[in-house]
Amino acid sequence: MITDYCERLIVQEVAPRDGLQIEPKWVETADKIALIDQLSLAGFSRIEAGSFVSPKAIPALRDGDEVFRGIQRQPGVIYVALIPNLKGAQRALDAGADELNLVMSASQTHNLANMRMRREQSLSGFGDVVALARGTSLSLNGTVATTFGCPFEGVIDEDSVLHIVDAYLELGMQGITLADTTGMANPRQVYRLVQRVLTRVAPAQLTLHFHNTRGLGLSNVLAAYEAGARRFDASLGGLGGCPFAPGASGNICTEDLVNMCEEMGIQTGIDLPHLLQMSRSLPALLGHEMPGQVAKAGRNSDLHPAPENLLF
Repeated sequence: MITDYCERLIVQEVAPRDGLQIEPKWVETADKIALIDQLSLAGFSRIEAGSFVSPKAIPALRDGDEVFRGIQRQPGVIYVALIPNLKGAQRALDAGADELNLVMSASQTHNLANMRMRREQSLSGFGDVVALARGTSLSLNGTVATTFGCPFEGVIDEDSVLHIVDAYLELGMQGITLADTTGMANPRQVYRLVQRVLTRVAPAQLTLHFHNTRGLGLSNVLAAYEAGARRFDASLGGLGGCPFAPGASGNICTEDLVNMCEEMGIQTGIDLPHLLQMSRSLPALLGHEMPGQVAKAGRNSDLHPAPENLLF
């Protein structure tokens, strides 16, 4: 296991997509654009800025085209779009997405609930998306949802996950994401599976997507990091959750992750004070408190004056 935490950890911010998709309050297009523009200034190299799914399925993100066309793009930042099918891919391409994130579940039941089709149908459709991207500057990432467990089917066989990873790579996808869609992973399980997947892809190709549903999100990050993973999804304020999976509460919190990394000496390149300022503005935007902890408690370096009349 790694004891010297010295290699850079890449954070992909997913609040504009995974964070907002489950919010009951409509967030205006201009506010989404402003959120992404501020994230673009915080030091992220990757931002999942929206999705191109059916407005009936995810009404909170029905303005994906306008959002992608309205953001102020920063040099070196990759703006990712989640897409479900060829139609969504064409919309994302027209709107200027840099990368397409395609999702299929390791669980047949969850895939039917989430995508309204069987896994075999999803894979077949992804072939059309790969053909569309060929000859363009688009990169493709394949996400395996419910990698570490499904609320409908329970334990997911690791070999089934590896089979999907292999299928993605055979299709020609450049990146792979292992998603703990409902927060069912544990560190030992994560360490073992990440090691197996890294025999197939390089660390630069692999992303881990954890939820903090059962309080193990950051523990799972460290387990994956020790196994060799270097890129992780996180959501400002801890926003997010899957609308089609019972109990799928928020993603791991970006500022909590960055704070942990700073305390451990792991470089991220992310401006933590900027993140905290942004996170503290979310309750006014969304109408409720955020689950993130550091925005409430402050950093360890945020010292307070000693009580008056204290005797030493």
